Amino acid sequence: MRRICYITGTRADFGLMQATLEAIHADPGLSLGILATGMHLDPAYGLTIEEIRATGLPIAGEAPVSLTPATGATMARGIGVMLNGFVDHLERERPDLVLLLGDRGEMLAGALAAIHLNIPVAHIHGGERSGTVDEPIRHAVSKLSHLHLTTTAAARERLIRMGEREDRVFVCGAPGIDRLAETPRPSREAICADYGFDPAAPLALLAMHPVLQDADRAGDDAALLTERLLNAGLQVVAVMPNSDAGSDGIRAAMAAARDQRGLVIETHLPRERFVACMAAADIFAGNSSSGIIEAGTFGTPVINVGSRQRLRERNANVIDIDCTPQAIDDAVAAALAHGRFAPVNIYGDGRAAERIVAVLRDTPLDAELMRKINVY
Repeated sequence: MRRICYITGTRADFGLMQATLEAIHADPGLSLGILATGMHLDPAYGLTIEEIRATGLPIAGEAPVSLTPATGATMARGIGVMLNGFVDHLERERPDLVLLLGDRGEMLAGALAAIHLNIPVAHIHGGERSGTVDEPIRHAVSKLSHLHLTTTAAARERLIRMGEREDRVFVCGAPGIDRLAETPRPSREAICADYGFDPAAPLALLAMHPVLQDADRAGDDAALLTERLLNAGLQVVAVMPNSDAGSDGIRAAMAAARDQRGLVIETHLPRERFVACMAAADIFAGNSSSGIIEAGTFGTPVINVGSRQRLRERNANVIDIDCTPQAIDDAVAAALAHGRFAPVNIYGDGRAAERIVAVLRDTPLDAELMRKINVY
């Protein structure tokens, strides 16, 4: 049986991967162990390791790391701390393969640990573009990885141009889309009732995260976006940001706005609730990758603010803007006037899990795989 270690550091990556992890766990040829770190272990971010436990998926280890203060230096030092913890875990457990998703520091630390222990690495969401610090980290993880599980054909072609072998790059689709359309969820009326909102008035989901290069303006941007949404008559469910540099400013902005009528702020929304709000909302505003990737499945209009997702492939439901009052007001008006888009998603058909499982189960993990070289 092939043993797979999945490293998870945030509510976001685990939520995206849950269907795939359950498929791995259910496959008779695979054995799953989850290594949890980062925000999962911090009560300030919802202590979301409890949500992992609630799924029944096996947690093989924990690697605590300090997340304060929320600065670039803390992020960089955290990579070193996680690297030490991951080496200890992987050296002890010796999984057959390490599975990583995306572009965060914990994924870079996981790839560095695994490759130095001669453990193959499989990377999901490689080959994508986004700008900001996420892009070079994502590409760095790809260069340290042996198998690539991409979401689109364009992402596959980028990896091949980067020197990855064609037979090691598989188009699987985005795992976060799996089950989205089929998962039972509360009605818009039920969601509005839970928050004390009027179901006849427009509803917005707000998820704004900091960008390292613009950390000093993150709080001001979040405050402005919140203010303009409320001024436009939207009822807003806002989710607190991740732990990256600049997040303290966003948290302060949210705290200052907390008592405004029509605004509810959630420290953490469980995946099912987050998806339900995304599906019910008239507008999804902010800079979350969920707006770029997942919201297309529901046709929810997305107002994507700033540079965090600026180079990603887009569905037709995304409006890109700078964070200025006029741009926000114009985008809100346009989104409300247009209404929902057709539920079409370029990031896959909801069958990523089965494709990923097949690659993880059936690809030979031999010495040739580990002798990685660029082929350009």
